[in-house]
Amino acid sequence: MHSSLAAVARRFKAGAAWLSWLPLALVLALLLAPALPLSAAENNPPLMLAKVYHPGLDLRDYWVSEKYDGMRGYWDGQQLLTRGGEQVNAPVWFTAAWPNVPMDGELWAGRGQFQQTVSTVRKLTPDDTAWRSIRFMVFDLPAHGGTFTERIPALNLLVKQIDQPWVQAVPQWKVASHQALRKQLTQHVKAKAEGLMLHRGASLYRGGRSDDLLKVKTHEDAEARVVGHLPGQGKHAGALGALLVEMPALPGQKPLRFKIGTGLSDAERLTPPAIGTTVTYRFLGLNDSGVPRFASFMRIRSDAGTRVAADITAP
Repeated sequence: MHSSLAAVARRFKAGAAWLSWLPLALVLALLLAPALPLSAAENNPPLMLAKVYHPGLDLRDYWVSEKYDGMRGYWDGQQLLTRGGEQVNAPVWFTAAWPNVPMDGELWAGRGQFQQTVSTVRKLTPDDTAWRSIRFMVFDLPAHGGTFTERIPALNLLVKQIDQPWVQAVPQWKVASHQALRKQLTQHVKAKAEGLMLHRGASLYRGGRSDDLLKVKTHEDAEARVVGHLPGQGKHAGALGALLVEMPALPGQKPLRFKIGTGLSDAERLTPPAIGTTVTYRFLGLNDSGVPRFASFMRIRSDAGTRVAADITAP
């Protein structure tokens, strides 16, 4: 250690004249300190996030679009990021010639192909063949200063100028009533779409959740953190029986824990989501204790890490 410090000091005295005004101890500390990578959490893009649709809104104020079951993608003008701020390792050709203009959208392989999308997008070394089935469905321009109604034509023009078949502008349309919206939702879900989105035409792009952006689905869904693995019985003996998960705590209350035992495939029971992973589940309302009713596993949150093997043990 002493010899390393001496060597650094010699290099400092010999060639770092421009740092001569700094205390030697500070320079040594800076030179010897390991580089700390920027965490994804510190690089989270300030995305506009959706709340759940509730009747009573004036639907004339909103644009309607399909809700895609893919992975959120954010082009910051230089690189493609996930919702969590992790860099997406896409093939060079996928983002070639993209403009220095932020674009918000969804990386999508088609209806019902969520797992294929996640598998493709999360690879550290991109699979060129798999990426040929991925589209970037652009639905907003975060840096545009206008309202959403004004951003739509700007977005369509930008996508037209990009002129790549895998970059597509998300179609937007209007709906007159709650009944018409429900009818369209039913039609889309039957065609294996995840649901619909509502975007207030007068809204500016602001990060966070508000009624400016709403998701319309046939069921409610939410997220929870895996805190335990409960062993299976009967046909699931030796595999996962249920996930023990924890809901985020409300102010002044303790976190709620509950089990999710349905919706898991045989493969997911053998290799369940790791403890600490955030998962998405669907449910049908809450019971008197605030616990989701008929909770069913949907997926690991797409930007919350990968699935790893884990022991199946009681909490």
